[in-house]
Amino acid sequence: MSAGIVVAGATSCYTTVAVEGFPLPYMPTCPPVWADVGVSGAGVHIARVQRRLGCDVRLCTVVGGDAAGAVIRADLARDGLLGPGVVLSGTSSSGVVLVGRDGRRMGLPHLTPVDGFAYPFDVLRERARGAGLLVLTTARFVRPLVAPAAALGVPIAVDLHLISDPDDRYARPWLEHARIVFCSHERLRDPRAWPAALFARYGHCEMVGIGLGAGGALLALRDGTLVRVAAAPPPRVVNTSGAGDALFATFLAEWGRGGDHVAALQCAVLHAGWKIGHRLPAVVSLTAERLAALRAAAPPPTAVGRWDR
Repeated sequence: MSAGIVVAGATSCYTTVAVEGFPLPYMPTCPPVWADVGVSGAGVHIARVQRRLGCDVRLCTVVGGDAAGAVIRADLARDGLLGPGVVLSGTSSSGVVLVGRDGRRMGLPHLTPVDGFAYPFDVLRERARGAGLLVLTTARFVRPLVAPAAALGVPIAVDLHLISDPDDRYARPWLEHARIVFCSHERLRDPRAWPAALFARYGHCEMVGIGLGAGGALLALRDGTLVRVAAAPPPRVVNTSGAGDALFATFLAEWGRGGDHVAALQCAVLHAGWKIGHRLPAVVSLTAERLAALRAAAPPPTAVGRWDR
């Protein structure tokens, strides 16, 4: 897969505020440890990572005509992501992220302004012309697009984030049509049993990836192959926001480039680890050359086995 990648998902204006820790005690006023503002959200973060890695990325997102929207559009233009897939709405989505000194984060996304937006399928279809992959995030405005997008004949990939049930009702459109399915381990009862459950239920699914946080990541293929890569944390974890998006986006870019799923997962873990050493992980990314050099210098411990035994 070396053709273009279409990414459909949210783009929001986020304020990140560093706090002493969790739980956060009530105080009428409290200066933050630090604070910053940036453009983030699953859609733009994935697109930004993949573009930085040299992919032909076409972003399909919703941006308001308000002040936040002006900030978002300027950011997208700077990153080369402002194109025909960026559709105008009334109000932009936004959010707040609280980050503790240990890097743990609490996200407060305000996606209501775009949740009910009817994104025009004709725009997605046109952007998908000649593409090799559709990355359809779990944003609510993307959900009605999944089934018709599957009829385009372009493979679909999704990160389901915090899912626990292989029969999850909201996630069903993606589960029924995606060939590549990633998620977080945080709500899974048994991450090693998860791939078997998906492969048994969904015939389209060919790869299952799971972000394991401090445990790294694993990837299962339908043929029984299981790859486990240890985490590669930075010297100091600053902000773990978007680590899963970075893992997912980098895997897709690197696998699409060479077809080596082991190397791709190693690169994904390394990139996610590098990013969480920064205040705003969603706005910084490595180039393909720097990521390759990082892997050559310090390849993360990797084990290849079977999930079906």
